[in-house]
Parts: sequence; structure tokens; C-alpha cells
Amino acid sequence: MKNAILLLHLLLGFSSLSFAQTTPISIQLTESNQSPIIGATIRIVNRTDTTKILNSTTDTVGIARFNLAANQQYSMTATSIGYKTIIKGINATGKQSLLKFVMETDNKLLGDVVVTARKPLMTQEDDKTIVDPEPIANTSTSAYEIMEKIPGLFVDQDGNIYLSNSAPATIYINGREQKMSTADIAAILKSLPPNSIEKVEILRTPSAKYDASGSGGVVNVILKKGVKIGFTGSVNAGMNQGHYGNQFIGVSLNNSNGKLTSFLNLNYSHRNSFEQIQTTRRFSTDKEIFQNAYTTYPGNQAYIGFGLGYEVSKKWELNYDARLSYNQNNSSASNESTIRQINSLEVLTNNINTTNSKGNNYGINQGINAKYKLDTLGSEWTTDVSYNYFNNQTDQAFNTTYVLPSVSNTAGIGDLGNNRNFISAQTDVKYKFPHKITLETGLKATYQLFRSTTTYYTKIGEQQNIDVSRTNQFNYNESIYATYVQLSKTIGGFILKAGTRLENTNMNGHQLIPSDTSFKVKRTDLFPYIYLSQKLGKIAGYEMRAYLVHRRSITRPVYEYLNPSPRFIDQYLYEAGNPSLRPQFTRNFEANISIEDRPIFAIGRNYTQDIFTNVIYQNPSNPSIAYRTYDNLGKNQETYFRLLGAVPPGSRYFFVAGAQFNYNDYNGLYENAPLKFQRGSWTFFTFHQFKLDKLTNISLNGFFRLKGQQQFYELSNFGNLNLNINRQFFNKKLMATLSINDVFYTNKNNFTINQGSISAFGFRQGDTRRVGLNLRYNFGFRKKEERNNPFNFENLERSSN
Repeated sequence: MKNAILLLHLLLGFSSLSFAQTTPISIQLTESNQSPIIGATIRIVNRTDTTKILNSTTDTVGIARFNLAANQQYSMTATSIGYKTIIKGINATGKQSLLKFVMETDNKLLGDVVVTARKPLMTQEDDKTIVDPEPIANTSTSAYEIMEKIPGLFVDQDGNIYLSNSAPATIYINGREQKMSTADIAAILKSLPPNSIEKVEILRTPSAKYDASGSGGVVNVILKKGVKIGFTGSVNAGMNQGHYGNQFIGVSLNNSNGKLTSFLNLNYSHRNSFEQIQTTRRFSTDKEIFQNAYTTYPGNQAYIGFGLGYEVSKKWELNYDARLSYNQNNSSASNESTIRQINSLEVLTNNINTTNSKGNNYGINQGINAKYKLDTLGSEWTTDVSYNYFNNQTDQAFNTTYVLPSVSNTAGIGDLGNNRNFISAQTDVKYKFPHKITLETGLKATYQLFRSTTTYYTKIGEQQNIDVSRTNQFNYNESIYATYVQLSKTIGGFILKAGTRLENTNMNGHQLIPSDTSFKVKRTDLFPYIYLSQKLGKIAGYEMRAYLVHRRSITRPVYEYLNPSPRFIDQYLYEAGNPSLRPQFTRNFEANISIEDRPIFAIGRNYTQDIFTNVIYQNPSNPSIAYRTYDNLGKNQETYFRLLGAVPPGSRYFFVAGAQFNYNDYNGLYENAPLKFQRGSWTFFTFHQFKLDKLTNISLNGFFRLKGQQQFYELSNFGNLNLNINRQFFNKKLMATLSINDVFYTNKNNFTINQGSISAFGFRQGDTRRVGLNLRYNFGFRKKEERNNPFNFENLERSSN
């Protein structure tokens, strides 16, 4: 790793010697009312050497940036459909870094004009990767499926999303962290319609601006907030069938009227699936327990998303967005448990546990965002306040049938309820000083209030009594206060960004039933961050850039990890938290290289101290019973590298392919004995698209994982391959997509664990192979439209009515 970093520094230093003196020039295009013109094409030609041509497009504030040779004269041509072409002369003297031009509307254009600009599927922007979800959204039924299909992201069977390491990523929606369980976040993503997402930001090493929690990085889902011109919408409906069927329907509306923009998303789905887990655990020299659990998950989800954006003035902008989701999540589980002799396979005991749950939960998310533009260089002040409420109520009925030895059945019911209030407020200032110096600073405060009540009753005949082994009630409060500051400086083709974040954490848990096990945590921590970027030169006219990033992060134990009261699973397994659990800290180093803002290679290392891990212990007095808990077992050193490439697209075919290798070196204590192991795993991923004709596309995407790892579990090889065919009808307004997910039914795996006294193996599979049909109809009027396709071309496809 040291040699790799040294080599990168040598490359950075050597390449900086080859650049001549340049002058940065920003060109801003606006309408007569000062509204920015987005996606305009700007072409700059050196007058003394017409072979030197630069091309760029304007961003969301109407600005395109160039580095021009000093004291040279250039000819600039700016074009955009619906506007008259501008041709101007430019002198790169360095006296003026921002040039403004007003484009006039071209009244000679008749009817509707559609511009199709091809965008890359993935681009690198400083320390984050930007994913354009449109090609994937066309073949997906929800935002959750989009996460599963993004190359380089791995979604496990529990809904955790992984980026570069063995820790799951933190999920943000519109830049706000979702303080929810993995299952709750997965439910929200499954409710979001796929075409409601504007982009997905992947931050493997987030800057000091982001919360320090989560060593697994950040996945930020940015939802669409309306369009600049006109009224548009779409209706989406479809179904897919595996062992069980899913059906869904949704409507998306976007409108802009002067300074006011708005959007509305409605979505309803009925879903059902199954999961089967078989486990064999040896608990003595001659006995083992075999369990076969089969669970179905029928449910209904409804989602409403609404937002308003208002441009108060040229400097002030206000946005409001709200989301309401309702989920009816039911489940029906059957778990057969058998204790048998290992050699003779003689059955000693056999019983069947059945559980039926009916859950109803809803969530309300509201946020207000204000932005003030301090100047025309990009300086701004933003303030964001949000409130989230989540309520869950579940009724459960359970029954145990004792087959061998035959005794009376036991049965009972449970009433599970919890609610969560989460408030977040933050303010950030980004100020651009002369000499390419940018200051970023801000404050943030979050407060979370969690209440949980669970009451179980056992029934013997007609008599009903409280089941003290399962009943519990607790309150949990958490407040985190943070401040950060970071500076960035651009010197030629070299960018340096450094900062630090200070966080004060306050956690207060109070167990009421079955016993009082209160605890408090108060601590303050500092989290440094540094980012380096340097041009390495050009290959075939494409700019190559190198990045080097370092970050320190924290993973705090949630209340479920700390609550010591036992939680009954079945006769042979229960869960208990560990109140002495300490937070784990991770230092991450990553070096990566991109070409024309497309990431192609990365290498990194994570150093994790006091890693807390989900572990299983056997009950010393009764080894047939095991319990799950969390412990700070030691430290882990994870090394990884990632390679991503693409065949340049022709008129019909392109593909993106990549691979990632993770190597874990673990050193700690397990059951008071040394525990050391090393394990490497490979993940391969790809995305293909073939254009049969102007209206028909075939796409193929998938992943394959070799020697996977999840906590201390070793996984067998598994993967997922998805095939999609879509065709457009009715003047490209209707799109029909036929999809087959998990074509070869390979998204299932065997698992083993051999740590300390625990020796177990098993098998896990779900309802992942599905055939589906999706219909989407687009309507409305838009003056200019940009279609997102997976790669970037300089040419534009134009059609007019």
C-alpha cells in the first residue's frame, strides 16, 4: 500500500511538470430573465491554431469551464436548441475569469423540438461517483431494484447496501440521513417509483461536510424536483412473477410555471416473496440441531411524494418536499427444529414453530431547504430542516407443536409497537475566494426519540398469561451536534481539499420491562479529512486525473446492540445486546484514477479498531441453546481494489464491466481465545446494452461474487443476471419492457461459520427469479428535453414535429 501511494505521488509530481501556463475561463449562458440555460453546447477554437478545439456543455447554473492558454485569442460558438447561435471572440488575458452572454429565443422554430444528449452511466465528481439511473430505471420496478442493478453496488439478502468494504453504506435521501433500520429503509426504497430518482451519489470516502457515522460510505438518492419548462408526466404499471407475484402502478407529474416548480409522485404496489434458510449447528461431539425455516412476505405499499420549489429572487431559492409512505407488511413463517445424533442420525427431539405476523407502518418525511447565492462564482449559503416520523404496529401469533416427544402444544400472541421521531437541522456556507480558494463550513444538530413496547402472552387452554421471556419496553434518546470546516485550493491542474469535523454524541437508553438497565453515553470526537486531485495528462484526447483521499469515521452502536434484555427467537435461539459495547473507528485511504470524469481504477485500505461484530455464543448450561449478541472483538485490516472499464459505444452496442477484490485480515479474541483469519473475495459486475433499432433496446446486467463474506460467515459463490428488452411505441411516448431477473436462479448461497465453539453451516435462498412486464407512458409538453443514456457523445440526435 505504501509503495502504491508513493508511486501515485511520483506520478502527480512528474505530470505537473508537463503543463503549460493556462488561464481558467468560465462562460455563463442565460436567458433575458437571467434564468440559466442548461445543456447548451460551447465550442472554442484557437484562432492561431484551428486544430485546437475545446467542447463543453453548461451545468445547472448555465456555466461551462475551460482552461485556455494565456494571452491567446479564441473564437467561441454557443448553441442550444430553441435559441439563436452566439459567435464571439475571447481574449484569454486572465483579467476576467467569468464571461456572461444572453441567448435570444429563436422564434423561427416550429413545433416541439427534442434534444437527446447522451450522458455517462457513471461519472466522477471530486470525491463522489454520480450515477445516472435512467437506463436502469427503464427496466426496474422500484428504487430498490435500481440499487441492486448499479454496477459496483452490492445489496445483500437483508437489504444492506455495500460499496467498497465489509461495512454497509449509510443511506441518504435528498442529502438527509435516514435514521431507520435496514428493513425500514428497504421498505422505503421499494415504495419509491424508479423514475422518481434524478441521480444517485456514491461517496466511498465522504468529506468533512457529511456525518462521520458509517465507515461503509454513503449512498445519497436524489429525487426529482420538477422541470425547468412546461408540464410533463408519466404513468407506470407492471407486474412480475416468481414463485409469488408482484403488481404495481404509479403516476409522476412535474410542472413549472414561471418561478414555481412542483412535482407529485404516487405509487402503489402489492408484493409477495419467500425466503428459506436451512441451518445445521453442532453443539456437542455427538449432537447437532437442524432447522428449516420457510417464510413468506405478502404486503402492500403506498407512497406519495410532493414538492414545491420557488425562486424568490435571483439569489433566493426555497424548496419544500414531503413523503408519506404506508406499508402493510405481513409474514408467515414455519420453522422445523430437530435435534439428532450425528453418527446415527437418530432424531431425539422434533418440533415445529409457526408464526403469523400482520404489520402496519407508516412514515412521514418533511423537509424545507433554503439557498442563497452569495455571488456569481458559486458561493452560497444553504439551510435545511427536516422532520421524520415512523410508526410501526405488528400483531403476531405463534404456535409450537411438539412432535417428539409428544406433549401439549404451546401458543401465544404478541403486540409489537414502536415509533421514531427524528429532527435534523443544518446550515452550510460555501464561499469562493480569489485565487481559487474555497471555504466550506457548517453546523448540524440531530435529535432522535425512539419508543418501543412489546408485549407477549402465552395461551394454555383458555388461560392467557404474560410471557416475560419476550415482553420488553424501552425508551431511547440520541442527540448529535456537529461542526465542520474545510478548505480547498486549485493550483493549475492540482486540487487540495482538507478539513475536519467535530461531533458531540449523547445517547440515553432506559429499559423499563423486564428490568431497569439504563445507560448513558457522552463523547466528543474529531474526524480529519484530506483530498488530493491531480491531472495526469491526456490519453487519445481524454483527460486523465488521479485522486487520493483519507477519512476517519465512526460507527455507533444502536440501541438494539446495547439493550441487554433477552429477545426470544425460538426454543434454541435468543438475542441480547451488550451495554459495554464501544463504538468502532475506521481510517480509510483510497487512491483512484478516472478518465474524462469516468472512474476506472481504485485501490484502498480500511483500518478498523474495536470492530463490533454480530457473534453467536452457546449457553454454557445448555449447549443446545445459542444466543446472538455484539462484541468488540478486535481489529480488521481490509485492502481492496476496484477496476471499471467500458468499450466505447458505437451506434448500437456498448458495455460497462468491472471487478472488485476485498482482502480482510482479522485479528482479535473470541471466547477469550485468539482469533485470526485472512480471507479474500471477488465481485464482478457488468452492464450491457444493444440497440436493435431506433425503438428497441436489449440490456443485460448482473454480478457474480466469489468466496463472499458476511461478518464471520463464509459464503459460497453466487450471483445474479438480469435480462431486459424494451421497445417504444406511439411516437416514443409508450415504453414496454419485458424483464427476467436472476435468469439462472444463482442468487442463493451456502454459508459456514467455524469460530470458537460455534460450528454451523446452512443454505439460504429467496424468490429472486422473476419474469415481468412494465409499461410506461409519457405525456405533457417540454420545450427542451434531455434523455439520459449510458455514454457521452459529442453529436446530438434531433427530431422535430
